[in-house]
Amino acid sequence: EVHLVESGGGLVQTGGSLTLSCDVSGLPHNDAAIGWFRQPPGDEREGVACLNIRDGSTYYLDSVEGRFTISKDNAKNTVYLRMNDLEPEDTATYYCGYEKRPGFERLCIIPLQESWGEGTLVTVSS
Repeated sequence: EVHLVESGGGLVQTGGSLTLSCDVSGLPHNDAAIGWFRQPPGDEREGVACLNIRDGSTYYLDSVEGRFTISKDNAKNTVYLRMNDLEPEDTATYYCGYEKRPGFERLCIIPLQESWGEGTLVTVSS
C-alpha cells in the first residue's frame, strides 16, 4: 500500500515562498505518478503539479506555471513542491496523490489517484 505524508505548510505573506514535502513509501514500482493537489476552503480539489516518476514528464495548473516547481529526491523518496510568488488565491489544503501506471491522459486527473495523504494547510495573507 502506498503511503503519503505531507509537510511544510504554514502561513506566508503574499509574494513569499514555501516548499512542501511529500514522503512516499510503499511504491511497488516506478510506473507511477506523484502529484500535488489543493482544495481551497469551500471549493473543489484541483490538480496543481504532477510528476511521472518513470519518464519525468510533468503537468502544471495554468495558474501556477512558472511559480511552482515539482521535483523528486530519489534518495529520500520525497516529492517536493516549491512555491514562489505566492498569492492569496493559493490558500488551500495541499494534498499529495499517487497514480498507478499513468497512461496517455495528462497527469493530475483526480479520479485516477489511488492514494492520498492527509494534507497540509497553506495560508497566504494579503
